[in-house]
Amino acid sequence: MRLFRILLLALTLVLVISAVVVAQTPHPSIYVIEVKGTINPVLHDYISRGIDQAEKDNVTAVIIQMDTPGGLDTAMRNIIQKIVNSRVPVVVYVSPSGARAASAGLYITLSAHVAAMAPNTAIGAATPVSLSSEGQAQEVPDELKQKIINDAAAYIRSLAESRGRNPEWAERAVREGVSITEQEALTLNVIDLVSPDLNTLITQLNGRTVTMLDGRNVTLQTTNVTIIPVKMRAIESFLYTIADPNIAFLLLSIATLGIMVEIFNPGLIFPGIVGAISGILAFYALGQLPVNIAGILLIVLAIGLFVGEALTASFGLFTTGGIISLVVGALILFQGQGGNPELFRVDPWLIAFVAILLAGIFAFVISRVIRAHRRQATTGREELIGKTAVARTALKPEGSVFFKGERWLAVMEKGQAEPGEEVVITRVDGLKLHVTKKEK
Repeated sequence: MRLFRILLLALTLVLVISAVVVAQTPHPSIYVIEVKGTINPVLHDYISRGIDQAEKDNVTAVIIQMDTPGGLDTAMRNIIQKIVNSRVPVVVYVSPSGARAASAGLYITLSAHVAAMAPNTAIGAATPVSLSSEGQAQEVPDELKQKIINDAAAYIRSLAESRGRNPEWAERAVREGVSITEQEALTLNVIDLVSPDLNTLITQLNGRTVTMLDGRNVTLQTTNVTIIPVKMRAIESFLYTIADPNIAFLLLSIATLGIMVEIFNPGLIFPGIVGAISGILAFYALGQLPVNIAGILLIVLAIGLFVGEALTASFGLFTTGGIISLVVGALILFQGQGGNPELFRVDPWLIAFVAILLAGIFAFVISRVIRAHRRQATTGREELIGKTAVARTALKPEGSVFFKGERWLAVMEKGQAEPGEEVVITRVDGLKLHVTKKEK
């Protein structure tokens, strides 16, 4: 009996120790970072945070699920540096179906330890967009153009060769701007896998060996892993949203309207606060985008002209100049700075809406100003002219009249008036009123 108790106690201890060991053993996990939209500094910060957290938690791998038309060169290179120097394997997965990895997206895909695509996706078109011949991009001298293309081609070849992928096709994507489907990319050794969904991709990754920057060979064990999405923080999502050409221009417009309302109606405070906040956010957004300094100066000039209209009442001259300056500035705001003319431009319909809105507001204000200039003054002595008074004494031609309870000396300009008769004030001479008989 005693022996039985000892065995039972020993078995219990073994079970407890085993449970503790299992509880302390880290469960394998994969972090998933979702990229949808243009590549910019905010996105770089988000991806960097995800990879840093993955390294800290020693996860199995990081999957960047990507759908992008491209973006800024600086942000792209920073993301690639983060991927290349990562201490955990990074997988770039172009998905869902219908997604693309164009321009900067191709570079990022080629830099990954494992590159995968979903069905019905595309990759390529990596020619530096500032060299486009579509009129929207900046004119670049031939010698400089060749240097830029050679630099981009060398960079993408280096990325492809370091991952054992097709450097010849990668260079064609830069020099010729070619794009291919996921099946063509797999056949040409541009990517490693085609996977219909995330779970299938994770299954395909199991047992795959990748080489890290320090030369270590890491074999991925993805059986029974936990998928942990790395979401954008609220502030990251907000900043990423406003780092958009249309949002930046809209914020600038709101700032202009707020400032104008505050100038026309001093003391309202709220429009001024909204305008100031919108202006600060607009300049932050512009700092994340490839802006054209000429466009910025034209928009600043437009704001100055609007302020001039508010302060001097030029009867529309400043407003007209401001509207023209605003429209032209918005049209060229993101042109010629190496940004994709399709990605980084303000929607012409938005420009038209803002221009019409501002024109309407200022047309209303100007009409009020003109009406005020034409209207008879309502304060001071000038308000007496044209008003009706009552004769206090006989006006033959001099006497006195009552006007709004006050007694005034008065002179009849023609004829005479008896006490109690109504007269019309024609002009004011000091403290004396000149009047005429009121016609009945």
